[in-house]
Amino acid sequence: MSAGGNHQRVRAALSKWLDESLPGSGELEIEPIGVGQGTANEMLLLRRGEDEYVLRRPPAHKVTESAGSVAREARLLAALSGTAVRHAEFVALCDDSTVIGAPFLLMERIRGFVPSDPLPTRFFQDPDLRRAIGFELVDALAELATVDWLAIGLDGFGKPNGFLKRQVDRWLWQLESYQQRDLVGKDDVVAWLEANLPQDGPVGIMHGDYSTFNVMFANSEPATLRAIIDWDTATIGEVLMDFGHLLARWDEPGEQRTTLGSSDIADRTGLASRRDLIQRYSDRTGFDLSSIRYYEVLSLFKLSCIMEGQYANHVLHTPDAPMGPYTNIGPDLMVDALKIARGEVHPHD
Repeated sequence: MSAGGNHQRVRAALSKWLDESLPGSGELEIEPIGVGQGTANEMLLLRRGEDEYVLRRPPAHKVTESAGSVAREARLLAALSGTAVRHAEFVALCDDSTVIGAPFLLMERIRGFVPSDPLPTRFFQDPDLRRAIGFELVDALAELATVDWLAIGLDGFGKPNGFLKRQVDRWLWQLESYQQRDLVGKDDVVAWLEANLPQDGPVGIMHGDYSTFNVMFANSEPATLRAIIDWDTATIGEVLMDFGHLLARWDEPGEQRTTLGSSDIADRTGLASRRDLIQRYSDRTGFDLSSIRYYEVLSLFKLSCIMEGQYANHVLHTPDAPMGPYTNIGPDLMVDALKIARGEVHPHD
């Protein structure tokens, strides 16, 4: 949503659409929220009278055709209404690209904070609040993993049969469609994943990018995760992928830091341990977690392939602009995946 005349055109078009589609009135105010890397769904905060909505629309540049599907996200949010899953309530979907240049969805605005640096001061002063961050993350994820997805109308939302067996080939195929450079350790990670493929695990709604950056906590106490956000990669698949993704990005005090393991909260003092999180998730779901290392490795392999898409997008569309810390994140994640596979970091008992 660029400034100037285009901004005014978008504002006028959105105001007209809101007047025709939703009750309420008042002058429309638009504020960008969230700063992505150009391939995630874009977000705007809309204020009209006493009403506030979050608008999500596809990114300007898609790495794959599946990226940024707001129709899928809208379907999922609508299906989650009335469940125990913590989410922003679905408001409306506009599939007419002529209104603002792309389809978009509106959802409830959630007030709170993303649990990443800088955390509210009280989380440094109260160790119980810090420890509760991890438990809240697990409890909210367990609620999602155990929802009866067929009962809420999500049949056909994904392809769960043979999900795990397809993952390595699926992400290799995507990586090769845009790869610009070699990834050290990729072949070793692929070999390990193929040699250690476990039996199929539990199937359910999979967020696809579950981390501290994609949740919001309430501003009040006790520590409470209010909503899981950014559902554009959700599908029906192996729910342990989400838990493996969380664990793979969860460093403990005194450990060798991994690429993303301390990127949210640099000071890990007082946070729940991975063993604590595994026990909590087991208690909440009853799932067999004996192969959880596999899901950790697979999640980082997948994320490495995705982040190489970010790198490729940058090279293709903005080669003269600095990419900053994202330049080497794909290669670094692949190295982390290999280290976890070998037990060199994030050891398992």
